[in-house]
Amino acid sequence: MRYSIIIPVFNRPDEVDELLLSLTTQRFKDFEVIVVEDGSSVPCAAVVQKYQDRLELAYYVKPNSGPGQSRNYGAERSRGEYLLILDSDCVLPEGYLTAVEEELRREPADAFGGPDRAHDSFTPVQKAINYAMTSFFTTGGIRGGKRKMDKFYPRSFNMGIRAEVYRALGGFSKMRFGEDIDFSIRIFKGGYRCRLFPEAWVWHKRRTDLKKFFKQVHNSGIARINLYKKYPESLKLVHCLPAVFTLGVAGVLLASLWCGWSLLLLALFAAVIFIDASLQTKNPKIGILSVCAAVIQLTGYGTGFLWAGWQRCVRGKDSFSAFEKNFYK
Repeated sequence: MRYSIIIPVFNRPDEVDELLLSLTTQRFKDFEVIVVEDGSSVPCAAVVQKYQDRLELAYYVKPNSGPGQSRNYGAERSRGEYLLILDSDCVLPEGYLTAVEEELRREPADAFGGPDRAHDSFTPVQKAINYAMTSFFTTGGIRGGKRKMDKFYPRSFNMGIRAEVYRALGGFSKMRFGEDIDFSIRIFKGGYRCRLFPEAWVWHKRRTDLKKFFKQVHNSGIARINLYKKYPESLKLVHCLPAVFTLGVAGVLLASLWCGWSLLLLALFAAVIFIDASLQTKNPKIGILSVCAAVIQLTGYGTGFLWAGWQRCVRGKDSFSAFEKNFYK
């Protein structure tokens, strides 16, 4: 068996349906699929049953423990030479596995990952969130793109790794948030080689509304501080920029009480985002939503980063996360 595709899922049967359907169209066929139900109250058993005669498919149900431990559960039951970790809200183009196979044959890698894109069928909010997560003006444009980087850290929505390396590293840690970056850091610390596969991209739906998106990025900001406490060298200047933006927004709003002109700075930022997103998506409505998503992306991450920095670095508290009970709902 060449590949084992591991999909943790929590209350997302409709999305699992789309992902499994896309797996039936893959041109490369040497793979198995392992779906791990992570304590869902809305299980996807009936959806999985639809594909039992079309895919080499295993389905497991376990108590909720978060995505990292669910991936480990699936990996323990896998048979593939390589493990492919996918989020349940991804959909694959028919050439995804072919692209992975071609990259590995061209130049071997111990671990790898690919970019994500927004599908035409996504809602305007999902397209706006995709813009916020990939734009140069919000993340530097390096999340899963083709920009040259000194190191590429795969994210768990689209990650691959040799099974023997996965097991040597002990799989994902018990962190509920930031566990994929933690794993990537351990890959590099173990001396293994990790590469970006630009053509092994997926359509990634991400959050379905802006409230859930805030919860996601707020926890990402917290996770960055938790990772810093484990690996101080992992914190880079770019990780601090959303916190700087958040403090800057607060400062501008306070200054506007005395000088309304200060609001022009926020208006300029909004105009840049609106114009860039509208041109990229060819839709002014998505441009407007992208302004909201960009502000949420930066301030959500920034507030999580600042709060965790205060709690962990100043007050000396232990590792923690927010929205743990309802983040995945």
